Order: sequence, then structure tokens, then C-alpha cells
Amino acid sequence: MATIDASSIGEKTQAVINTFNRYVVPNYKRFPVCLVRGQGSRVWDAEGAEYLDLFPGWGCNLLGHCPEPIVRAVQEQVAKLIHVPNTWYTEPQGEWAKALSERSFGGQAFFCNSGTEANEAAIKLVRLRTDGKRYKIITFKGGFHGRTMGSVSATAQPKYHEGLGPMVAGFQYAPHGDLEAVEKLIDDHTGGILVEPILGEGGVVPAPEGFLQGLRRIADERDLLLVFDEVQCGCGRTGKWFGYQHFGVTPDVMTLAKSLCAGVAGGAMLTTVELARHLRPGMHAATFGGNPLAAAAGVAALEMIENENLLGHVDTAAAIFRERLEALKDRCDAVADVRVIGMMIGVELTIDGSAVVQACLEKNLLVNCTQGRVIRLLPAMNISAADVHEGCDKLSDAIIEVASRG
Repeated sequence: MATIDASSIGEKTQAVINTFNRYVVPNYKRFPVCLVRGQGSRVWDAEGAEYLDLFPGWGCNLLGHCPEPIVRAVQEQVAKLIHVPNTWYTEPQGEWAKALSERSFGGQAFFCNSGTEANEAAIKLVRLRTDGKRYKIITFKGGFHGRTMGSVSATAQPKYHEGLGPMVAGFQYAPHGDLEAVEKLIDDHTGGILVEPILGEGGVVPAPEGFLQGLRRIADERDLLLVFDEVQCGCGRTGKWFGYQHFGVTPDVMTLAKSLCAGVAGGAMLTTVELARHLRPGMHAATFGGNPLAAAAGVAALEMIENENLLGHVDTAAAIFRERLEALKDRCDAVADVRVIGMMIGVELTIDGSAVVQACLEKNLLVNCTQGRVIRLLPAMNISAADVHEGCDKLSDAIIEVASRG
């Protein structure tokens, strides 16, 4: 949590904090800032202060805050139909599934509300394919797959397991990038492999060269399902529609969320037509999954990305980030590595990352720290060049300031 002096917190913000302290479960560490409005890559707090947001919506606001096409689509839809259960057909959900299928590997979609739900669907699909006979799934250290019990059990990071045991059985953990370790874990009960093509919470780390190709080979040889968790790297963020398209490896199953609906809650699991039949009626559901509002936002997000050529813009913005941050690395020993994959950016430090986040906040710049020493940026796809430069200026100053303290 930020260490802002209580005397500097405005009256409006303090009133909101007081309400939270009394009525909201304190399971989040929150900065003492109350955001009230956003537009593009900018947000404003209750006291009127303006911030540049390089981590909008924890990566959900792929197109910035309140993008006009998304706002318009949701406003139009909410006046027609807000929610109906999945016992009925709705046009928006079908159009959304078609749009995702045409931009990926041509399969079918199961809709839900979040990344952890999408991964739960994938876990069930792996097991249902063999009626539970091959229930084991191999996942990787440093990965992150969600907070529900199945997904957190799949997450090979002990810190997320503390106090929650026993974990759901069937998950086996291998070192990230180690194909030999994967081979050794496979037995007659192994049904699938679950991996992020680009580690997100793990520090913005792309799969090592040949790793995903090796997993595809192993899966084919051993009749396993290869599941890609693209909750962070999917939907255009990397400059391609999906992260797997950078590697020339097509998964059997792909999970999506966060940026899928440009800020509206939504998740999806995509799989082939052949595999989809195993998720038969009665075996899985999501009451709000694929609801008309999420579907309208999801379709509008895909259309906005295409209409404004944002995949190409990502490459342009990424090049600026890379140039600026590599230059910082050359002149600042506190920067150990820079990883830029489209609008997924990790700046690995030799110093405490939380102190840098605090220094950035004091400069009205919003960023994130993961794994203790990695500054993680997930900027909007449509961020301007001017905002990229401003963000790099402030981040550079913050890192240098913190490093100078020793």
C-alpha cells in the first residue's frame, strides 16, 4: 500500500476510505486515491488530480478508459436487453463467438466472466475428455491462472496457496521452459498442459525459444490437450490478435479475459469444434457468461481495434517504449532487463519495485510491480506517442530517484 501521509489525503477521498473501512472486506491493498473519472490513458481522482495510467484497469482497459465505441455499444445494448440466461439464444453472443473464432483457430467459445472462470472451464474440459480418467495437468512455476480453488491449485506459486490447503489434486509443476521436466511428469493419468505463452504476473516473460513448439510436440505424441492461458496477452495486446500467433503454435484450448471486453467484465474459453462437445450440457455453466452487455462490448472492442488499425499502432508504441527503456538500462544500473512484447512491458530492477511504484504515484503516474522487482506496464493499445514519452520520463526519474537512495 502507498505510504502517503494521511494529512495529504483530501476530504472527499477520506470520506470514501472511511466508508470502505467500515463496510468493505479488506482483502485488497489499496492506494489512498479515489478515482472518479477516466478518458483514454488519463484518470482523475476525487480531488481533481490527473494521472497518466500505464496499467489501466489492471490490464482490463485495453483501449483506455471509456473508449467511445465501447461506451456507445453498451449504452445501446442496455436499453434493449441487459441480461437473459443461457437457456435462450441472443444475437450478440453468437456474433461475439463468431468474431473470436474468425480471428483465432476457428473453434467455438464458452463464455464466462473472468480469467479464473475461463481456466476452470479449461480444467474441466481436460478432465471431461476422458471422463476423469486422465485428470492430471502440468503447469509451470512462475505462472498464474486465477483465484478460484481449481485455478489457484494450477498456479505454481506457493505464496498463493498459503492457508488454503489442501489444493485441488492433479496439478504437477514443472520449471518454466524445461521440456525434459515435462516429459518426466507425464504418466497414464496426465491429460493436459496449461501454460501462459507470455508470463504476465510472473514478470512479463515470453516463452523461451522452442519451448511452446516442444510442448505442442509432446502434446501430440502423448495425446494431451495443450491449453494456453492468454488472459493477459490475448485480444491484440501484443500486436497480434493472440499471443500464440507470435510463436507459430496453435493450442487446443485458449482462455481469455481481462481486456476481452475493453473494461467490461467478460471471459471466454475457446476450443476446437471436436473438443467442445465434451463440455456437454449440465457439466459447466456461468449464469452471467456471454450476457448481452459483455457481448456488445466484446464485439465493439474487436471492431474498434480493426477500424483504428490498433494492431499496427501497438508495434509503433512498443518501439518507442523499447528505445526509451533500453536507453534507461544503458545509463542506470538499477535496470537489469527490459522486456517489451507489444503493450506488455516488464522492467526488471535490482532495487525494490514497490518503492518505484510509490515514487511514480507521487509523480501522478500509475504503474504496477510484480515479483517484487519487475515494474509491469500494460498500457492501452491506443496510447499516444506523447503519453509514452511522458510515462517513460516519469518512470525513469522515479527509478533513478529510488536507486540514488542506496
